Amino acid sequence: MIEIQKNKEKTYIFYLKTITGNTLLSSVNYADKAKVEEVVQDLKNSKVRKISFERKTNHSGNFLFSLKYRKGGLIGNSELYQSEAGMENGIKNLIRRINSLSEEN
Repeated sequence: MIEIQKNKEKTYIFYLKTITGNTLLSSVNYADKAKVEEVVQDLKNSKVRKISFERKTNHSGNFLFSLKYRKGGLIGNSELYQSEAGMENGIKNLIRRINSLSEEN
């Protein structure tokens, strides 16, 4: 499930969620709804071929990842994970979820 919201800054953000409603990815802010819908459509069509993951550790020692286009643009960031294994599992879940998006609607 993808949830698009308009936030306090009057920009748009989307959340890519599991079937049970847990957030796998929070997007960056987009200036208009048309742009966020374009990015969502790109994800539905990408089958993960055009995207890559950047793995990170924050200053508190938690793990997270960023989803990027292979050409560099940031799409969004994961939630925080307590372990590297948890982060890797989150990436696997996100890949499965992205691959299943084209079957929805």
